[in-house]
Amino acid sequence: MASFDIVSKVDMQTLDNAINVAIKEIANRYDLRNSKTSVDLNKKDLNVRIETDNDMSLKSVEDILLARMVKQGVDGRSLDFSAEPQPSGNRLRRELKVRQGLDKDQQRKILKLIKDSFPKITAQAMDDQVRVTSKKIDDLQAVIAMLRRSELDVSLQFVNMKS
Repeated sequence: MASFDIVSKVDMQTLDNAINVAIKEIANRYDLRNSKTSVDLNKKDLNVRIETDNDMSLKSVEDILLARMVKQGVDGRSLDFSAEPQPSGNRLRRELKVRQGLDKDQQRKILKLIKDSFPKITAQAMDDQVRVTSKKIDDLQAVIAMLRRSELDVSLQFVNMKS
């Protein structure tokens, strides 16, 4: 039986490199030069904290951060932008969670997609990942292609392929 695992993980070193490059770009940008903007990565709590002067600067910093992440090979969907900016005195602060692992809802969506498209393939949820097994590797490759085409709001990696 051939199998592989579907996971959602972020390489923290690559994310840290992307944030450091973004910080250097923010320091050199003319429109952000005199703003007291800071971007910090907390690897322990898995979040990115952005502090800046106003809403326009916040949007610019988020765009720079996303662009640098994509250039470093980190999927932009690995950051959770759902939290609203918090006013902190005369500054704005925004906490962005780094998504690690698949939660139960995301696992259910993936399992449903697989079951609907490929009834002969076995898929099961395990901790924060999904294991997919089949008799043929070609079927597993079709599942990977289908999941890459699907519009999921999480970045997926396909690891531990065994034949």
